[in-house]
Amino acid sequence: MVKELNYEEARLICKNDSLNCESSADLNPLKQIIGQDRAVKALQFGLNIKDNGFNVYVSGMPGTGKKTAIMNFLNEQAKIMPTPPDWCYVNNFKDNNKPNALKLPAGKGREFKNEMDKFIEEVKKALTKSFESEDYIQRRQETIKKFEEEKNELWEKLNKRANSAGFILQRSPVGIAIVPVINGEPISDEQFASLPPKIRDQIREKREKIQEDFRTAFRQFRDLDKNVEEAIKEFNKNVATYAMDHILTNLIENYGKYDEVKEFLGEVKKDILENLNLILSSEKPQQQTVPFLMPGLREDPTEKYKINLIIDNTDVKGAPVVMELAPSHPHLFGIIQKEARFGALLTNFLMITAGSAHKANGGFLIIPVEDLLMDPLAWDSLKKTIINKKISTEDLAQRLGYIATKTLTPEAIPFDAKVILVGSPDIYYALYQLDRDFKEIFKIKADFDTTMEKNNENVKNYASFICTLCNKEKLKHLDTSGIASIIEYSSRLAEDQEKLSTWFANVADIIREANYYAKEDNAEFISEKHIEQALEEKIYRSNLIEEKLNEMIEKNIILVDTSGEKVGQINGLSVLGVGDFIFGKPSRITISIGLGKKGIIDIEREAQMGGPIHTKGVHILIGFLNDRYAKEFPLSLTARLVFEQSYSGIEGDSASSTELYAILSALSSKPIKQNLAVTGSVNQKGEVQAIGGVNQKIEGFYQLCKTRGLDGTQGVVIPKSNVKNLMLKKEVVNAIKDGKFHIYPVSTIDEGIEALTGVSAGTIDETGVYGTGSINQLVQDKLNEMADKVKDWTE
Repeated sequence: MVKELNYEEARLICKNDSLNCESSADLNPLKQIIGQDRAVKALQFGLNIKDNGFNVYVSGMPGTGKKTAIMNFLNEQAKIMPTPPDWCYVNNFKDNNKPNALKLPAGKGREFKNEMDKFIEEVKKALTKSFESEDYIQRRQETIKKFEEEKNELWEKLNKRANSAGFILQRSPVGIAIVPVINGEPISDEQFASLPPKIRDQIREKREKIQEDFRTAFRQFRDLDKNVEEAIKEFNKNVATYAMDHILTNLIENYGKYDEVKEFLGEVKKDILENLNLILSSEKPQQQTVPFLMPGLREDPTEKYKINLIIDNTDVKGAPVVMELAPSHPHLFGIIQKEARFGALLTNFLMITAGSAHKANGGFLIIPVEDLLMDPLAWDSLKKTIINKKISTEDLAQRLGYIATKTLTPEAIPFDAKVILVGSPDIYYALYQLDRDFKEIFKIKADFDTTMEKNNENVKNYASFICTLCNKEKLKHLDTSGIASIIEYSSRLAEDQEKLSTWFANVADIIREANYYAKEDNAEFISEKHIEQALEEKIYRSNLIEEKLNEMIEKNIILVDTSGEKVGQINGLSVLGVGDFIFGKPSRITISIGLGKKGIIDIEREAQMGGPIHTKGVHILIGFLNDRYAKEFPLSLTARLVFEQSYSGIEGDSASSTELYAILSALSSKPIKQNLAVTGSVNQKGEVQAIGGVNQKIEGFYQLCKTRGLDGTQGVVIPKSNVKNLMLKKEVVNAIKDGKFHIYPVSTIDEGIEALTGVSAGTIDETGVYGTGSINQLVQDKLNEMADKVKDWTE
């Protein structure tokens, strides 16, 4: 007969004295990722290799602490790396729509920006002072006077010649007029028109002759006017150069070693000299013609000399580590802002803002891939950034063709950062299969496991994790009983006595809830009772549906027996999941047997309520029956299998052994004990295989039996290979210890049917016959009988 499980095997207890501390306060905080050796090794390789495309995809289930662990890991790595440079955008004096990017050593960008702001103010003051000085006015007048004397001398010569020809020269806004003189007096146009035609013709002839002679002289007048302007302009440049050279020299001395900056400063000087009048006029107060609109709209001509410092690494120590939790295109790659003026949207290089890719340049950029893929433009731009090694800030509206107006096209900034995507395995496989670029730019996969080995080192590290959490969030520390309870809870989450769970989010939540109850108790430490209370309350908040189902079973609305014996009827165990809560639910499974050749009919499948894995399990049952009982004659039966009172879908093969027990009971006419429930899958050779959710299934049937009253005979039959997965509630363990509840681990169908019926399964002898009265012999005889009847009926 099957050996009953000992209560000590139902839950692996973590002994308090194995922790070597009085509380988690005595431990050292955790400084490294625990239980993820494979992922850590992949991360180290991916971060250290410098070749193209070796970015990292961190794969793992949500709640395993991937993001926090990666941030901590990268922060340590970043400390030993050099600090990346600052980046600025400055005006492109050759094309204002294509701002230039300047690179400066870390900290120099802020200094340069402040120096340029100071330079602009000082230059404006210096220019204003110089051009308003008495010396400037006097020297300017001297320059003008020199040319005026030349013009007067030329004018006198021309006037004398005109007088000798009977004309005088008069200046007017439209030029120089040649006016006839009669009797020593110039005449008007009306007087000229009243002259006799002969005299008018003579005057016209003389004027034409003199005009030919004066054309060269008039050109000299224009040249002199132009020379005056050029001389004044050159004089102004010399004055301005003298006024600002000492200010500019300081900048060149500090930043001239950076070629791009030196070139920019040269362009600034050139532009100032070319726009002196505009700069000087902007410093003069002007009367506002439209007071309620104009203030603030007057443009500052010196604004284009300012620095847009988009990346300031002054306060950064080592390489930057940036996690972008909202990875939209503007958040990742920056945006070109605009402002409205009289209905028009205006922008300039000072409105360019940086994104996370700029901030992480030279370091590490961490992006949750699920959120990234919500913005297709962001994903496409990220790939281009990695492939081209350049960060481009674009106007999305123009890129999509929504706006055709002219906008900025900032110079792309070289990109040199490791990109780490964090997401689930499903997304990794989908991208690997469907995106041809993905496998070329994310060549490293770091897999975060959901479990880790339960050894002394990892238990110690787990306790250190608890210490870290309590210190970080200022929670009460756990005493040894509390730490031991968390270790046991972790093994239950892992569904393995030899493992610990890496679902640190769930573990941390329990500690936070237990901290609340410890505060209510005014306890110094979080202890075992607070952990148990937190677990019980968490279940209570979510188990309404479980209680409703148990109530329906208790009232016999849903029929499940926990006593007596029935032929072809068995208690199966399944798991239901409702959001954050899963629980075990006992179900009645029945089988009806009749003559025929249809084999086993799965009613769930016929009703389209059974999933493909459940259907596979049913077909395996046919394979088992054929392999064991139909080697000399065809299997001749029609059996209908059903989960009674099941109104939702059935999926999984964990009830296949249960269904097989019911079939063997029906064929052998031997009743199954209804005080037992069963779970486990089976293969065609009759070996019982492990299933999931074994703890919840056992506890579900235990709760039903407890409600009806434990009589000392009730229990469950489980696969022997699931024993190491048992981390049952202490209440169930105590019931097993007291002999009120039982667990029977089985390896084969023969062992299971013996436990369920109390009848020997029987072994086959040398003649191919099973022992008399055994289950297998009775089934064989029944199938032989049914085959004969089917044969006779057919004939």
